[in-house]
Amino acid sequence: MKNFMILADALNFIEQNLCEPIARQDIAKHCYVSLSSLEKLFRYAVHFSIKDYITRRRMTQAAKDIYKYGMRVTDAALKYQYNSVEVFSRAFKRVWGVKPSEFKENWNFTGIFPKINYEYRKGDDFNMARKRVDMSEAYDYLKEARGSYVLCFDIQNLTTFNNISTKAGDIAILEAASRIDKVATDEMIMLRVGGDEFALVTGLYDLDKAKEIADKVLGSNGKPIVFEGKKLPLSLWCGITTIPETLRYSELFTEMHVAINASKK
Repeated sequence: MKNFMILADALNFIEQNLCEPIARQDIAKHCYVSLSSLEKLFRYAVHFSIKDYITRRRMTQAAKDIYKYGMRVTDAALKYQYNSVEVFSRAFKRVWGVKPSEFKENWNFTGIFPKINYEYRKGDDFNMARKRVDMSEAYDYLKEARGSYVLCFDIQNLTTFNNISTKAGDIAILEAASRIDKVATDEMIMLRVGGDEFALVTGLYDLDKAKEIADKVLGSNGKPIVFEGKKLPLSLWCGITTIPETLRYSELFTEMHVAINASKK
């Protein structure tokens, strides 16, 4: 329970200060723990260093600012505490695969690394706390789309990529997101709902039409990504569910993962 509370506090502190200077030591001080202990906790639970987590969250929010609000790259760099546009652009490209000036030409999706939440139930220990992403920004859309079909995608054998390199895993995740993003229409919304899992809320009530969208994505199965000159085939699973009439995030998460697991059989 103690570790869970420390991690939740650290994640909230980071989120509240994405547009402010953030020193790792300040986060540890806020949580009343040593920096080494907090860093170990992050790597264990989040699988990233504190610095890497902050960068991914900032670049995700920066993409949203650039795409949705037309923010200039210079302004985005300053907003997220980069004094150099060049350094900001390099950080952005490491997360998104393209420069910020090229983002609108390549992406509609802006949620590659959403805020992480942890669900804790009384009596659970830290290992049982479930890591989930924050879908609150999509609440209004999900509410209006109740009963419509959701396509739930999962990367096949992501551990194969991560065993080669975490960078290879990042490229695989980015490519999976890109395949889904390219077939989604403007009326649809895509969410990253897990480490290698994505949900495309189609807004469609016709199952055949929803399956057509899924087939377009799965039509790229086996197409490789390239990492350090090596071609690594990438494929996705896809399950289908619907948004519950009574919208509860816990129920929706459960249904999405049930659909993904069913697709693997």
